[in-house]
Amino acid sequence: MFITTSFSLRLPKLTKKIASKVKRLGLIFGISLALISLYSQALGQGDNDKFVVVLDAGHGGKDPGAVGKHTYEKDIVLSIVLKTGEYINKYCDDVEVIYTRKTDRFVELYKRAEIANKNHADLFVSVHCNANESSRFYGSETYVMGLHKTQENLEVAKQENAAILLEDDYKQTYNGFDPNEPENHIIFSMYQNAYLDRSLEMASEVQDQFRERVSRRDRGVKQAGFLVLYRVTMPGVLVETGFLTNRKEERFLASESGQVYMASAIYRAFKDYKQSIEKENRKSAKIAGRGDNHSGPHGNGKETFNQHKPNSVEDGAGGDNDLVFRVQFASSENPKGAGDPAFNRMGNVFEYHHKGLYKYTVGSTSDLDKAVNLKHQVEKMGYNGAFVVAFLNGERISMKKARNLLEK
Repeated sequence: MFITTSFSLRLPKLTKKIASKVKRLGLIFGISLALISLYSQALGQGDNDKFVVVLDAGHGGKDPGAVGKHTYEKDIVLSIVLKTGEYINKYCDDVEVIYTRKTDRFVELYKRAEIANKNHADLFVSVHCNANESSRFYGSETYVMGLHKTQENLEVAKQENAAILLEDDYKQTYNGFDPNEPENHIIFSMYQNAYLDRSLEMASEVQDQFRERVSRRDRGVKQAGFLVLYRVTMPGVLVETGFLTNRKEERFLASESGQVYMASAIYRAFKDYKQSIEKENRKSAKIAGRGDNHSGPHGNGKETFNQHKPNSVEDGAGGDNDLVFRVQFASSENPKGAGDPAFNRMGNVFEYHHKGLYKYTVGSTSDLDKAVNLKHQVEKMGYNGAFVVAFLNGERISMKKARNLLEK
């Protein structure tokens, strides 16, 4: 005999505090899934003979962005971006320039990132103008994806992220993210760009050009949680060219000469960044080419590393008195720990602190050729910004110094 009993279980109402925690966990889970999806896309990206840069003019169409006394952000940044693209096209034959918009039209933030990802871009540059309730603020600053350190940085991110309020179904598109809730920005800003080092390099080049060539007040390189940056699978920066709420700076940015100066500065920063990357790639290619002529332990000249756990390249090097090479694939402002679950497929990970960031590497070998080959394996796993780093006596040294030591 089967006895069926019908009953209802009444759950207690969630307190606001518990509901808030559940919401935060949901947002974190949603963002994590989005990141996994993006890195899966990156794994399938093909090679392009040209260096691809995506230039993004912030806002547009029904979204004016920051509003000055006589100007709209959307108009100024579009002019600067188009001028920047003209310089690149004129002086860099090996570069393909792609725009997220070339006219006054509204483009959703996620679509801007999609444009960059689908075109397998090597760099993403988003250009904006700033605003503040006080007219005394002026100067230029460049952001990368990361954890904001000040309330001021958070306010800039909130201002730029608010553009999604003009999109349809934005909460579904952005995994429950609500720009009206400060706590969402705090959670969101904790996600680091996988290409943080390269992004910081480009951001520094931009600020150097603004300061040295355009005599703008240098407000520095900063980090904050920008929706338009977290979805791109390549190095990316968000440039705040100046404050439209400062009368003098608004006049400069609205003028033809001011826009030419700013566009020229961004172009020069891009050129210097690209040359730096290419110089490093040429050295890596040269070393890899030389390494291909050497047979591996089995005499077949093939790579002998475990592709799923690249750290198996370790050959016993790595003591305090050794010159060793490792492959850096990630960095973070806050320590994650070498045993972070996100690094599971990387095998044994080495964490070190350098220039204010916690950095993560795999591999430990005294053979530079092996390290370069390992770098290629790590890149195939989706870490396109991976690069070789050198350590002497347990301390990070420059690759130039490491090569000099090898030659001796």
